[in-house]
Amino acid sequence: MNNKEYEVLVNKSKEISLKWRTFPAPQRGELIRLFGEELRLQKVQLAQTITKEARKIHTESLGEVQEAIDMCDFAVGLSRQLYGLTMPSERPNHRLQELWHPLGVVGCITAFNFPMAVFAWNFCLAAVCGNSIIWKPSPHANQCAKGIKKAWDKVSGDFADLILVLEGGNEEAVLICKDKRIALVSATGSTQMGKELAPMVSARLGKLLLELGGNNAAIVCPSADLDLTIKGIAFSACGTTGQRCTSLRRLFVHEDIYDDCVKRLRNCFDDLIIGCPTKEGSQIGPLISEESYNRMQEILDSLKSKGVDVIGGERINIEDPKEFYVKPALVLVDTIEDEMLKETFAPILYVKKYLDLKDAILMQNDVSQGLSSSIFTNDMRESELFLSESGSDCGIANVNIGTSGAEIGGAFGGEKDTGGGRESGSDAWKNYMRRVTATINYGDELPLAQGVEFDES
Repeated sequence: MNNKEYEVLVNKSKEISLKWRTFPAPQRGELIRLFGEELRLQKVQLAQTITKEARKIHTESLGEVQEAIDMCDFAVGLSRQLYGLTMPSERPNHRLQELWHPLGVVGCITAFNFPMAVFAWNFCLAAVCGNSIIWKPSPHANQCAKGIKKAWDKVSGDFADLILVLEGGNEEAVLICKDKRIALVSATGSTQMGKELAPMVSARLGKLLLELGGNNAAIVCPSADLDLTIKGIAFSACGTTGQRCTSLRRLFVHEDIYDDCVKRLRNCFDDLIIGCPTKEGSQIGPLISEESYNRMQEILDSLKSKGVDVIGGERINIEDPKEFYVKPALVLVDTIEDEMLKETFAPILYVKKYLDLKDAILMQNDVSQGLSSSIFTNDMRESELFLSESGSDCGIANVNIGTSGAEIGGAFGGEKDTGGGRESGSDAWKNYMRRVTATINYGDELPLAQGVEFDES
C-alpha cells in the first residue's frame, strides 16, 4: 500500500471512530451481537478459509470461528459492564469518580496461526469500548481477513469502516507502529517481532499490547492420571502442528514414572494421523512454510550432533509434495540443552526427568518466555505450590490440562519476553480505553487536599 492509500485508510478509521464513540455502549453491543450471528451463519465457510490458508485441521478451524463467535457474546455482555469506580474523598462535600473513555483508532497486527480468533479478541473489545480498528493480518491469511470483513460489512450498516484491513508485511506493520494517530497497537507474533516494533510505538509514547512467543512447559508428577496426561500433552505439543504460541515445548517428568510416560508418549505420537487438513480424521496438518520446516531440521540436527536422543521429526511425503508434513519429534534430554531455551514453531517436545518438584518448577521458569504452563497431579499440595507465588511464573498456569486451548473468559497473555499484554477476558477491556479520574465538589467551600492552605485574602 502506498502512502496516499494508507492516509485514506487512517483518515477513514479516525472519522468513523469519532462517530462510533458517541453511541451508547449497549448500542455498540447490539451491533456486535449481530456480527456474532452472522459469524454463526458463515461458520463452516469461514472455517474452510482458515483450513485453506493456515492449514489447520477442520475441527480446529471450526473451533477458531467459534472462539470469534464467543468473543462477540462476551462483548455484548461487557457493553453493559464497562464499570468505573466511585471513591470517597478526604474533603467534605467532594467525591472521586473513575471514568473510562475510548482511545480512538486501534491497530491490530495478527499472526497466521490464529487468523480470526486473535482479531476477534481485539476487535470485539475495542469496538464495544468505542474504538475503530485497522487490521494488518499475516500475509499468509489475507483471505481470512477478507472473510471476516465481508461478514462485518453485511451487518454493520453505516459503520462498515469500523474494520479496515491493511494488507502487507513488515512495512505496513511499521507504518502502524509509527503513526501517532493510532492510539494503541496490539501485536501478536514472535518475540523478535515485538522487540523490533515496540520501540517504534514507545518512541511516540503510544500504547502497546504485546502477545509474543511462548516456550511452554508441563510437569508430570507421580500421582498424575497418565491416561489424561498423555492426551493433554499430545494435543498441546502437536495441535496446529506445534505452531501455537501456547504449544507445549518442554516436559518435566518425575523419574518414578518417566519410563512409563515416555513409552506412552511414543505410542501416542506414532498413532497420530498426519494428513491433509481438509480430510476427515486428520489430526496434524503441514507446517506453514518451508522456512518453518528448515528451522525445525536445523534444531534437530544440532541436537543429534551432540548425541541427544531424537525420536521422529522427519518429513513425511504425503499429499501435496510442495507442503511440509512432519512427524512430531520427541527429544529425550539428560541436561538442559541450549535448543530448549528458544521457541521453535514446530512439533518438538523436549522430555527431561526430575526428582524434586521445586527443581522442576525452577527449570520450567528458567527461560526468557512466560506464557503458558501446566502441572499434572492429583496431589493438592503439588498443584497449590505450582499456582503459588513460588510456582509458575507464567501468565497462564493450568492443572490437569495442557498448556494450549485457553478459554475467552480469562485474560490471555504472559510475562517476560511474552510481552506482558492481556487480551480476551477478565478486565482486558481496559487496554482499549483511557482512564479519567474526576473530582467533584458539590459544596460551597474549596478545601484543598492533604490539608494544604492557600488563602488569598
